[in-house]
Amino acid sequence: MTALHIGPLTLGSPVVLAPMAGVTNQPYLRLCREAGEAGLATPPVPWRPGAARTEAPAGLYVTEMVTSRALVERTPETMRMITPDPGAPVRSVQLYGVDPATVAAAVRILVTEDRADHVDLNFGCPVPKVTRKGGGAALPWKRDLFEAIVRGAVSAAREGSRGRAHEVPVTVKMRMGIDEDHLTYLDAGTIAERAGVAAVALHTRTAAQHYSGTARWETVGRLKETVTSIPVLGNGDVWSAEDAVAMVRQTGCDGVVVGRGCQGRPWLFTDLVAGFRGSPLRVRPGLAQVAAVIRRHAELMVEHFGDEQKALRELRKHMSWYLKGYVVGGAARRELALVSSLAELDERLAALDLDQPYPGEGAEGPRGRAGSPKVPHLPEGWLTTPDIDGRLRALLAEAELSVSGG
Repeated sequence: MTALHIGPLTLGSPVVLAPMAGVTNQPYLRLCREAGEAGLATPPVPWRPGAARTEAPAGLYVTEMVTSRALVERTPETMRMITPDPGAPVRSVQLYGVDPATVAAAVRILVTEDRADHVDLNFGCPVPKVTRKGGGAALPWKRDLFEAIVRGAVSAAREGSRGRAHEVPVTVKMRMGIDEDHLTYLDAGTIAERAGVAAVALHTRTAAQHYSGTARWETVGRLKETVTSIPVLGNGDVWSAEDAVAMVRQTGCDGVVVGRGCQGRPWLFTDLVAGFRGSPLRVRPGLAQVAAVIRRHAELMVEHFGDEQKALRELRKHMSWYLKGYVVGGAARRELALVSSLAELDERLAALDLDQPYPGEGAEGPRGRAGSPKVPHLPEGWLTTPDIDGRLRALLAEAELSVSGG
C-alpha cells in the first residue's frame, strides 16, 4: 500500500495508534513505535536533532488526550504528558477542549514552542464526565461550536507555523454521533474538511454504544464518499493486521487507527506495518518474550515518572492485557497486579512458567472492557437544537475544569 500523506507528514505505513487515557503515555508509545519499525523491510534511520520531522515510516503514535485548559495553564502533569520520546520522528499530541479560544491557545503553545508536529482534536470520547459537559462525542451535535473550535485550531496552527519549515497539520477524531437518532459524523466530516483539517478519523460506534457491540465499518465508507479532499481513517474492532487490511479494502479508507487492539500487545504494530506492505511477518511471543516486554515497559515507566512506585502502579493496569491467553494462575495474576517495585516485578515474573509458547487465539481478538450500551450523559437541553445558546455557553466555560488528564 502506498504511503499516507497527512498535510506535510508522510506516513510510510497507514497506521495510527489511537490516544487512550492512562495507556498511551510516552513509554507505551515508544514500545508501539519501535514494534512498528520492526515491521519495516529495512530499519528506519533514527531521528537526529536538526532533522525534519515530517517522515513517519511506521505511522503515527499519538499521546494520550490532554486538556487544552491544563496545557494553557501549564500544569506539571500535562507538560510531562506532552514531553516526547526523544527518538520519535514525528510528535503527535491529542487535545480535548470545548472552548474555541482555549483550544486555539493550546494549539498555539504546541506549535510556536515546537512541542508537536501534529495536533489531533478529540471529538470521540464517550466518558460521562466528558459528555455531560458537552465535550467529546457530544460536541459535534453543536455544529457552530464544533466549527468554531476546529477553525480556531487550524488557524492557530497555521499562524504558529510561520517560520517553521512545514505547517503543523490538525486532524479530527470523532464518533458516529451521540446515538442512532443523533448521528453527526457526516456533517462533522464536511465541516472539518471545509475548516482546513488535514484528515479525519472515525470510530465506528456512537457514544451510546461506548465500546459495546460491533463496529460499523460501513460508516467509514460513507464518510469517505462525503469527505473527498483529505484522508479518511477508520477506527473500531481492528484486532489484527488482517482486520486492518480488510477495513481499508472494504471501506476505501486511507488508513486505520488502532486503540484497544494493542493493549498488552505493542507488537501488534509489527504485524500492522508488515501486513500493509504485504509481508507475512507476524509476532507470536511466548511468555518469556512477553515477560521481557513487561520488564522493559516498567523500566521506561520509571524513567518517565522518575518515581519507581508511581511507575509500577501505573503499569498494573497493563498486566491482565499482557497475560491474556497465557496459563497464569489467579494468585500470580493478582500478585503481578500489585507490584510496587522493579525487584517485586522481577521476582513475580521469574515465578511464571516462562517456557509457555504463544497460546494462539486465546491471546488475540477483543481485549479491554467492552461494557454495554449506555444512555449518554448530556447537558440539560443539549439535544433541543444543534446551536449553542447563552446558558450552554456558560456551562461550557466550566467544562474543562472537571476533566482530568493534565
